[in-house]
Amino acid sequence: MLNDPSSTTSSHFHIHTNTIHIKSAKMVYTIVVHLYAKDDEECLKKLTAKLIEASRVYSQDKETLSWHVMQSTHDRRAFTIVERYEQESSQKYHLENPYWKTFDPYVIPLLEKPMDLRRFEELDTSKDVEVPQ
Repeated sequence: MLNDPSSTTSSHFHIHTNTIHIKSAKMVYTIVVHLYAKDDEECLKKLTAKLIEASRVYSQDKETLSWHVMQSTHDRRAFTIVERYEQESSQKYHLENPYWKTFDPYVIPLLEKPMDLRRFEELDTSKDVEVPQ
């Protein structure tokens, strides 16, 4: 498949004439964090800037596949962070980053309620499956 001239390869996907094949069947470790800013324009401005900065910093960490931050389209005070790592142990690089020590002390005072952090392993979608009827 990799030598097929009608295909395109990227770092995560192998696309071949109307079919997408995931190159790696590794389980990706994912953290999803929901944050809710205080009802204050200055808090919202600071939180937005810090989350953008954090994404740019953390996206460079070793074994970090992606570190996305999103803002709700219905409530501008609601944010979600999606952190994707090669494996659960990859978090160590994230936690060893000196920037990590600055994140919570800056962000927590800007929040109306505590962060809601959830941990997941992405399902392996690289193989065909039969859905029971």
